[in-house]
Amino acid sequence: MYTKENGQDDHSKRPSLELVIEGKKFDWFEQFITGKQLKELRGLPLDCELFLDIVEPWKDDAIQNDEVVDLARSGIEQFYIKQKLKYSIDGKNFETDKQYIKGSQIRKQGNIPSDFLIYLSNKKPWDDDLIVDDEIVDLARPGKEKFYSKEKSFSVEIVVNLDPKPWNAEKITFEQVIVLAYGNYDSDPRKGYTVTYDRGPIQNIEGTMVAKGEVFVKHKMIFNAKQTHTS
Repeated sequence: MYTKENGQDDHSKRPSLELVIEGKKFDWFEQFITGKQLKELRGLPLDCELFLDIVEPWKDDAIQNDEVVDLARSGIEQFYIKQKLKYSIDGKNFETDKQYIKGSQIRKQGNIPSDFLIYLSNKKPWDDDLIVDDEIVDLARPGKEKFYSKEKSFSVEIVVNLDPKPWNAEKITFEQVIVLAYGNYDSDPRKGYTVTYDRGPIQNIEGTMVAKGEVFVKHKMIFNAKQTHTS
């Protein structure tokens, strides 16, 4: 049994276990250690997300404050925290431990009114993405994500059958595309139409439209409409 000297543990008589926390080595004289002790040992905030580095193909383990880790396993245990992801909303800086954020959370954090639209800024030549409230954005992409808001006065130019057309709504229906392409929509059952689109916003980048369907639009979005006939 190990003894105590002056009320302190006599570590000199115990084998030490080596661990690494955020790149710094420590000697620990117990077989087990909690997540809270790990954070205190390295001087990390208790609300940070701490992970145990595990050899691939296994995923690294998130270590909770009250979770106990066995340090007597083979190899040196290494622990790390995920770097906070930084982003801005209308020029105001934010950071988070979480990789994903919803449009509704961006609206709440940025105190953005419901009658304003939210956009994710992209580097040219890419157009900025319209972010709706139920959309999920990945904050772990390279660089710092920048969100901004503006009033819902919507005005873009779309391309229908190679012709530029002004459009003043967030969405467009199948029938509206046909009207832009041919001047009117003929409901004669012997006639039909097909509509495909490309270079759309993140909600609908490319695809085929169906009758009475609608899609979100983006500046320079391309639509191809064709008229078909049945006997």
